Amino acid sequence: MPKQFIFACLFTGVYDVNRSETLANNDYSLIEKWASSITSLKLHGIIFHNSFSSDTVAKYSSEFITFKQVEYNPIYNLSVYRYFVYLDYLLKNPNQIESLFITDSTDVEVINNPFEQPLFKGNPTSLFCGDEPTTLNNEWMMKHSTHFRNQIPTFADYEEKYANETLLNCGIIGGSIAVMTFLLTELVSFHTLYNQNNKAAYTGDMGAFNYIARNKFNTQLIHGAPINTIFKGYETNNNSCWFRHK
Repeated sequence: MPKQFIFACLFTGVYDVNRSETLANNDYSLIEKWASSITSLKLHGIIFHNSFSSDTVAKYSSEFITFKQVEYNPIYNLSVYRYFVYLDYLLKNPNQIESLFITDSTDVEVINNPFEQPLFKGNPTSLFCGDEPTTLNNEWMMKHSTHFRNQIPTFADYEEKYANETLLNCGIIGGSIAVMTFLLTELVSFHTLYNQNNKAAYTGDMGAFNYIARNKFNTQLIHGAPINTIFKGYETNNNSCWFRHK
């Protein structure tokens, strides 16, 4: 049994706030690059989904890619509900995973095996994640976090404290199973308290992740290159990083 995994989710047939559209059901092309990149490196990926047909699952399942069908809970938006799915799986399958990355499924590719990298192996208590070429204090992020700022008295203080720190991106997150279980537990707890039935124009996904990462993991964060290419940099010729994110 492999002990190192990459998880991703694809929930379709539901309006996606980030994309401003509803993705079609049973469209394997949406995850094809993600799955192919994992297969080419002989890694092990699990795609959690709500709409792939049994024929599609049979056609594309392999020793490297596993499909897990789950029921989507509409009280959380698409970007947020994945954390509940991942934590549930880990709790139901204890001792089966040693290291884990969770990634976006439609715009992330694995370039190099992250689990073999000396930086990863040498930092078992670190949280690895993507980032963006901007700071926490940017216009989009401030709008994104309004929902939490209005509910959490300490949120504005956190924003001020870390205003000039690099904006972390939750499209790529990884670490040891101890680190990832703790992170997912924190994220699920946070979203349960503050992000049910969020009717804002923003998911709260990035706001919650940066808040928890900075407050709980700030001394053990490793982000940016070589973990990820420049976000939205479309660096198709950059083969030195672990993941390509757009």
